[in-house]
Amino acid sequence: MLNMGGPSTVSETHDFLKNLFSDGDLIPLPFQSILAPWIAKRRTPQIEKQYEDIGGGSPILKYTQLQGERMAALLDELHPATAPHKAYVAFRYAKPLTDETAREMKKDGVKRAVAFTQYPQYSCSTTGSSLNELYRQGRAGALGEGVEWSVIDRWGTHPGFIEAVAQNIERALEKFDEASRSEVVLLFSAHSLPMSVVNRGDPYVLEVSASVAAVMNRLGHSNPYRLVWQSQVGPSAWMGMQTGEAIKGLARLGRKKVVLVPIAFTSDHIETLYELDLEYIHEGKQLGMDVTRAESLNDSPVFIRALADLAADHLRDYSSGKIGPTSIQLGLRCPGCTNVTCAQQKSWFARGGR
Repeated sequence: MLNMGGPSTVSETHDFLKNLFSDGDLIPLPFQSILAPWIAKRRTPQIEKQYEDIGGGSPILKYTQLQGERMAALLDELHPATAPHKAYVAFRYAKPLTDETAREMKKDGVKRAVAFTQYPQYSCSTTGSSLNELYRQGRAGALGEGVEWSVIDRWGTHPGFIEAVAQNIERALEKFDEASRSEVVLLFSAHSLPMSVVNRGDPYVLEVSASVAAVMNRLGHSNPYRLVWQSQVGPSAWMGMQTGEAIKGLARLGRKKVVLVPIAFTSDHIETLYELDLEYIHEGKQLGMDVTRAESLNDSPVFIRALADLAADHLRDYSSGKIGPTSIQLGLRCPGCTNVTCAQQKSWFARGGR
């Protein structure tokens, strides 16, 4: 189960930031090896305070492990031919890092594995970066010999995922008076991307938009909505409009009832618990708005069943020869891609990790 991760304790914050800013797939920087440690050191006190404010660390590991354990249990029933199943967590920037998970898998003698991204929508900066790191570990032999790999690389319009998000929105809307409920604006908020990544042909914006469209179809287009973007870092141009600016704009327009919907996150972490809950909702209240947030997917049984269905369908189709190790879409590089590792990774996984 691949994801970016987050520091489980405040003391892990610096290492998390250093790993994050060192990843050119996520945040391309000039002189990255020099700038990344400097930026991490400079930002650590501020981010440590944010993790203190949300309870002393990110809950993303707790929820990913819970989702994985429950998914594996369901999968034993849905696809007994490959049972027993075990979920491993491989984070890109926080413990357990990919190399640590690779050692655990090697110790366990794993010979068949599925790289299952926990980013519903694909980006070279997120899923692509995790796959690049997994490829590097595999090529170096850290995973052991003879492991057969396949990949679940995107699932942003899967019916179970869409249903889980829609149910959380419906629960959030129930907090508003029925007479004015249809006037509440749904602000779907996703992690932004640098425009340098978007402009080389990254599919993330398109795929997040498809998720939003699918959720609104499920809701019967019951409410006005917009897709906005959060978590911009640094002075360069990022995809917009930014979530905070959208809230200010809606207040100016007199649309003061809002539900924030995290559409690209599968569990709570700092972007939901701090940025959405403590920053944007607070800003909205100061502007006289009634802003609430749809819950994250966390331990949603509907969502966990969706994960199990995704894995079962993948294993079934792969075993029958209906699909290969990777999707057709994963094989296509961004038209502006110049990353040699990306090309090597796609070829490696297309051969089943050989």
